Parts: sequence; C-alpha cells; structure tokens
Amino acid sequence: MTADSGDPPTADASFWDAAADAFDDEPDHGLRDPAVRDAWARRLRRWLPGAPCAVLDLGCGTGSLALLAARDGHRVVAVDRSAPMAARAAAKLAGTGARVLLGDAARPPLAEGAFDVVLVRHVLWALPDPTAALHRWARLLRRGGRLVLVEGRWGESDPVGLAADDLAALTAALGGRTHVEQLGHDGALWGRPVHDERYVAVVHPPPPRRHTEIVDVHLILRRGDEVLLARRSGTGYADGLLNAPSGHVEDGEDVREAMIREAYEEVGVVIDPAAIRVALVMQHKAPDGAPRTGWFFEARDWRGEPVNREPDKCSGIGWHRLDALPDAMVAYCRAGLDAYRAGDRFVLHWHRPGDAIAHDPEGPARAVALPHNDHGIPSAEPPSAEPAGDRT
Repeated sequence: MTADSGDPPTADASFWDAAADAFDDEPDHGLRDPAVRDAWARRLRRWLPGAPCAVLDLGCGTGSLALLAARDGHRVVAVDRSAPMAARAAAKLAGTGARVLLGDAARPPLAEGAFDVVLVRHVLWALPDPTAALHRWARLLRRGGRLVLVEGRWGESDPVGLAADDLAALTAALGGRTHVEQLGHDGALWGRPVHDERYVAVVHPPPPRRHTEIVDVHLILRRGDEVLLARRSGTGYADGLLNAPSGHVEDGEDVREAMIREAYEEVGVVIDPAAIRVALVMQHKAPDGAPRTGWFFEARDWRGEPVNREPDKCSGIGWHRLDALPDAMVAYCRAGLDAYRAGDRFVLHWHRPGDAIAHDPEGPARAVALPHNDHGIPSAEPPSAEPAGDRT
C-alpha cells in the first residue's frame, strides 16, 4: 500500500479501511489498464523464480500483484491488516487457489521457513521498525529464498518514503546480497511519467545457520524416595534455587561420560557406567536464552558420600522427597523431575519471554511431553486377530 499524497500512512488500519474504495483508482494499484498490468507482469516474472513457488504478498492491498503471481502458477498467500482491503483481495483472487489472510505485515501470522518469496510493495517505509520487519520477513523464507521489496521516495518538493541507498543499508544487516533496480524511468509501470525515485530491491539473504545447541546433563541421584538437590550460588543465573547436579557436555565427551564426570566434580560420587540409566531427554529454553538439550540420568548405586565439592557455585546440597519437591527450584529442572515421576521420556520445556526462571506452581505450564514408541520396530502389516496356523 502507498500514500502518494505525501503524508505517511497512519498505523491505524482505519486509514486503509477508508482508502479501500478508491485504492484501485491509482493505475499502479488496480492495474486496470492492460499496458500497466502487462508492465508489472513482465517485471514480476524477472523478480520471481521461473518455476512455480510459494509467494507471500505482505500488505497486499487489493491483491493486484498477488493476482499476477497466481496467474503465473505461483502458490500465493496474501496478507493485509485492513479488512476492506483483504475482502477486495479475496474477491480479486477468487478461483486462483490463493489464500488471503487478515494480519499485520510487520508481524505476519505465518510459520517461519514456509515461503520462497516474500513480496512487499510500498510497506517498509511506513513501518516504525523496518529493521525488525526485515529480519522477520527473512525468517519466513526457505533456504535460497528472496525478498522482493518495491519501494520509493515519492514527491519532488517534499518527498517521503525510503531511498534506495537507505534500503540497501537496512538489508545489509541481513547479510547476503541485494540487487536494486530503478523503476522510475519506466512510465508504463505507473500509468504516467514520474520524476521521483521508485525501485525494487531483490534481497537474497544467506542461508540460515545450521541449528546448534548446548547439551547438558542432569543427575537424578536416588536414595529410596528421595533425590539429591543442590542450591545454586554465585553463578549469576538462578542463584538461590535448587536443581539437580548438572553440567555441560564437553568437547569429545559422550553424554554418559559427561554425567559421570559432573557427578564426581559436583557432589563427589563415583558412578559406574553400568549403574546409570537414561531417565528422560528434555529440550529446554530459558526465558531469555537459547535452546538446549538436557539428558536426565538416574543413578541408584554409587560410591562415596555426596558432599558439596563446588562451594563457589553451590551453597549446599540436601535430600528431598520426590513426591514433595520444593517450589524454590529451577523451573525446567522441576519440570524434568515431575516428568520423570510421571514416566515421560521426551519433554519440551520452552520458556516465553517474561516467564520466571523459578518454578511457579501458579504460572503457565511450559512442559510438553512428547509421545514415544515403546513397541520396537513397527510391522509392515497390521497384526492379525487370527492364530497364525489358521491363515490361508
């Protein structure tokens, strides 16, 4: 959407609601003139991949560009925050297979990594935080995808908008490469000669980095119905809270070796490899941290009396009943022990920003137990109800 009046659009969707009736009267909005429509269709074919792909049109207005993409065989999703605009887009795209959604272009209501192209025309300049929007849009792309950003700086005496050099500086933060193509000289796109700056930036962000996570290990040391917990101190994270003896897997270690090492370093117990059992695996994330994968191990036999061997990181250790755990625990550790008691084997525990690090019995439940297969390799055929000897 654009505001050729020279005034920046309001953040209130009501501005665009009121503009919907006359929006297509602008030649480059409605594309009613066959010459203008053909000019945009030719350009769009140069900016989009040749083979049919998944295209997301953000701030689609009445859907004119989305319609061109759909007619070329692309699978199109169009989004606009104005209900009247979206309704006109849905009518224009009827029968093409395209979907039209109501939503904010700056925060699209769509899954990351789902599109080959994110197409945005005359939207970025009007957003309060264009840098954040660009990063969100880049995350919507599949590997090898591209952003197609049609922008400009409209008006000669008192121009508004986003100059091509400024947009190139913004996209540089994404990495990858940006190709800017000036469009102002092509009057066929606008239905008349124009003398201000209009352009497209085709942005190819670099492929996303391969996902990596810290792997940590957690010890469920059992003494009958009790487990050993340590109170964190002086670490800068979750100090004062209880958690199980734990630590990170070091380079070159497997998770069992890491657990045996951490058990000795933290509480002085020696655990034979044959005496340790996997209790559960949890992918967890702190409120402001990155995801981690934690392996929880159970041990019921060991040598040595548990002692606090790291007083600089721990103010004390003690035994606690598994069925009456204290609330003053690190939330994901408490969730792991609760899952262990319930017999769950694979668990997600992802905090959201603003969540407490400590277990909060009244707070949101973040633990999600994942179903798992306890039946070995499934048969290629369903089991028969008949005895094997009766089959024919």
